[in-house]
Amino acid sequence: MEQMEYHVFVIFLLFFEMADGHETDKNIEVWKIKKLIKALEAARGNGTSMISLIMPPRDQISRVTKMLGDEFGTASNIKSRVNRQSVLGAITSAQQRLKLYNKVPPNGLVLYTGTIVTEDGKEKKVTIDFEPFRPINASLYLCDNKFHTEALNELLESDDKFGFIVMDGNGTLFGTLSGNTREVLHKFSVDLPKKHGRGGQSALRFARLRMEKRHNYVRKTAELATQFYINPSTSQPNVSGLILAGSADFKTELSQSDMFDPRLQAKILNVVDVSYGGENGFNQAIELSAEILSNVKFIQEKKLIGKYFEEISQDTGKYVFGVDDTLKALEMGAVETLIVWENLDMNRYALKNSTTGEIVIKHYNKEQEANQSNFRDPASSSDYEVQEKISLLEWFANEYKRFGCTLEFVTNKSQEGSQFCRGFGGIGGILRYQLDMRSFDDFSDDGGVYDDSE
Repeated sequence: MEQMEYHVFVIFLLFFEMADGHETDKNIEVWKIKKLIKALEAARGNGTSMISLIMPPRDQISRVTKMLGDEFGTASNIKSRVNRQSVLGAITSAQQRLKLYNKVPPNGLVLYTGTIVTEDGKEKKVTIDFEPFRPINASLYLCDNKFHTEALNELLESDDKFGFIVMDGNGTLFGTLSGNTREVLHKFSVDLPKKHGRGGQSALRFARLRMEKRHNYVRKTAELATQFYINPSTSQPNVSGLILAGSADFKTELSQSDMFDPRLQAKILNVVDVSYGGENGFNQAIELSAEILSNVKFIQEKKLIGKYFEEISQDTGKYVFGVDDTLKALEMGAVETLIVWENLDMNRYALKNSTTGEIVIKHYNKEQEANQSNFRDPASSSDYEVQEKISLLEWFANEYKRFGCTLEFVTNKSQEGSQFCRGFGGIGGILRYQLDMRSFDDFSDDGGVYDDSE
C-alpha cells in the first residue's frame, strides 16, 4: 500500500476552514483536493469500518442524523466483535461531527471517518469533514473497507467557467458554461434597418443611419459583456475564456472593436459561425467549441512553460530553477511566478543539531531521505533531530503569498511540461528582475542537498 502521510488530513482541515474566510486561489484548491483524494484512496481499514458520507446543498442534517441512528441499531447486530466495535465507533464519530453543524453549508458537506491501518500495521482513527470549494451535487452514504472519492473527482472535472456571446442581426445572448451546466445570463433583441436601394438622394442618409445603429448595437453588446464577464470587486474576468458566435459578421466586428474591453479581448478562445441566434446558437456554439474548451488548461500550461523557456533561451537572467536557487530567489522577493510540478516528491525538513541546538532547513527527495548521512552534521558528525517534516508542495501552497508571487502547478502531460519536469527538476520560477544566482552560491547553507539532474 502507498505510504500514508497522516498530517495531510490536519492540513486539509485547516485549509477548508480557511477557505470560507477568503477566496483562495482556485489552482491551489484543486491541487489540495487532488492531494486529499490520493491520501483517501490509499487508506485501507479492517472490516467495513470506513464511512464515506456526502450531503448535497439543501440537504437536512436531521435526516442524516436519523439515518445514522438507524444504521447504529443495525450495526449492533454484527457478529464479529472487532468489526462491530469499529463500525459503531465510526458511526458515533460521524454523529459527533455532525453535531457541529446547524445546517448543511451552501456547497454541501463531505465527511470521511473510520479506523485505518497504517503501513506498520497499527490502527489509527481518522475523521475529515469539510465544505468543498464548489457545490457537490451528490448524495452518498457507504460503509466499506475503503473511502469512496468518486464524487470528489467530479469536482475537479468541471472547474472552469466559460463565457459565450451569441450575436447576430436579430439580437445578442450572453451565457456561461461550467462543466455540463449552461446558464443564460441575459438576452436582448434588436431591430436593425436592412440595406435597400430606395431613397434617391436620401440613400446616403439611410446608409449613415444604418451604420450608426449597427455601431450602437456593437457598443451596447460590448458594455453588457463587461458588466457580465468582469468581476467588479477584482476588476478581472470571471470566466476562463470567451467564445464569440453568430451568423453574421457582428461577432468579428465586436472582437476587433475598440469598445470591447481589452481584458475580455485577451480571453477570446474562439470565434465560431453558427446557423442560428439565441439559445439554438448557444447550443451550437458549445458543440463547435467542445475541443477547444477541453484543451484550455493544456494550452494555458504550454503558454506558461513556453514563456519560461523563452526567458532561458534569450538568457535574460529572469529565470531560476532547482530547489535551492528557487528558494533563495523566493526569500529575496524576486520570484514573480513560481512554477512547480504537481507531483514533485520532495519534503522540507526542519532539523535540529543535537549538539549545538541549531535549526537547519533541508529539502530531500526519497533517495536522499534513505541516506542517513543527510541527517548528520557534516562538520561535527552530530545527529540531526527531525523537528518538522512537510511536503515541499504543501509548504509552497501555504506560504507562497508571503513571498508576493503567484503559484502555478503544472503536469508532465504536455511536451513542454515533460521537459520542465525532467530537465529542470520540476521546480523553477520567472523572476521580476535579472538575477545572477551564481553570485549567491557562496552564501548557500543547503549546498549539495539537491541535484538538479534528478
